Amino acid sequence: MTPRFLTRRAIQLALTANALRPAGGAGIGSVPAFFAGWLTGELAPHLLALTAADTAAHLVRHGVRTRSGRIGLGLAALSTAGLGALIVDAHRARGAVERALAEALGPRYAEDLRRSPDPKDLATPWGQLVLPFRMHNRDVRRDRDIAYAPGGKRFLLDVYRPKETVARQPVLLQIHGGAWMVDSKDHQGIPLMLHMAQRGWVCVAVNYPLSPGAQWPEHMVAIKRAVAWIRDNIARYGGDPAFVAATGGSAGGHLAALLALTANDAGLQPGFTEADTSVQACVPHYGVYDFAATSGAPSSTRRLKGLLARYVVGKDPVKHLDDYVAASPLDRITEKAPPFFVIHGEHDSLVPAREAREFVRRLRQASANPVAYAEIPGAQHAFDVFPSIRSAHVVRGVERFLEWAYLRSLPGSA
Repeated sequence: MTPRFLTRRAIQLALTANALRPAGGAGIGSVPAFFAGWLTGELAPHLLALTAADTAAHLVRHGVRTRSGRIGLGLAALSTAGLGALIVDAHRARGAVERALAEALGPRYAEDLRRSPDPKDLATPWGQLVLPFRMHNRDVRRDRDIAYAPGGKRFLLDVYRPKETVARQPVLLQIHGGAWMVDSKDHQGIPLMLHMAQRGWVCVAVNYPLSPGAQWPEHMVAIKRAVAWIRDNIARYGGDPAFVAATGGSAGGHLAALLALTANDAGLQPGFTEADTSVQACVPHYGVYDFAATSGAPSSTRRLKGLLARYVVGKDPVKHLDDYVAASPLDRITEKAPPFFVIHGEHDSLVPAREAREFVRRLRQASANPVAYAEIPGAQHAFDVFPSIRSAHVVRGVERFLEWAYLRSLPGSA
């Protein structure tokens, strides 16, 4: 039995070390490094409890009689220290988010919110985190599988709203990620949507056509159709069609950012050019911004050649570079960009944080509106998919940003 304990402790220590310092760089090793680091980092409290329980059970049954058992105990001690460091890192998200908002919106921005941040709202919601995969809120109603355009299940959306509907509440559009090729509206952005809907917002989670069956720009055209549907129909669900914010992670962050930067672009609205597809705020999470690899970053170039050209766009990027540039938020920035809150993980193995930093730098140079940027300490890609210490702090920061953007958009606001 002791060798099995040693094996478990060695595996846990390796996972913890990878979460603290992801292995693999930005090449082929980035994917396994992401999966291992993501789950370990966000589930650090649970893994710490399991490590303690496993170690205690081993001591009760076997003591410290064998050499492998003693080595296993040493590895358990190192894992405990590492997991503790991950938990401390997760708590640092609160400060990172607040500093980003204060820098972009002003140090006294919270005084103008409808609800000033309550200390209880800012505290870690431990009760919710005990069962992180049980995402449900009894105060939120979900209307499922509403068609926003012809075409089947990839053109369906869900509406999350308060059970007690109040008219003309601001709207948040959630766009899922998955490398433009996988996943659906059912698996991403749920903690944020449940949180915002409980606080009165109307949230819309949308499907869109996936590659390789669909080729760019079909994804973006579908998202704009969803915005047009929102403008025409969301009032029936209590939403205010005059204020729509966009959010999403990874490929969804790319689509949200591009949506915000291409308001009413006729080339992306075939057959519905008259529709208003503008959004009034944007909160992309760990998004892809250098779609055309015009920055020359190695990670962007690898993505362009290995993923986008082969599966998503399906065109030679040398001969059709203009098509990639047209799809690239980094290359579509204008002074008309709405307020942005860009969020990225410090340890993102799939989309390095330097890509977000460059996007923010250029956006701040051009935009007349505030651009907040929070680089979340210790965070991997997809850190917000389920509730965790880190994602809870980020969700509450996003709420404050969106409330600020909404109140600023109202007639008579400063």
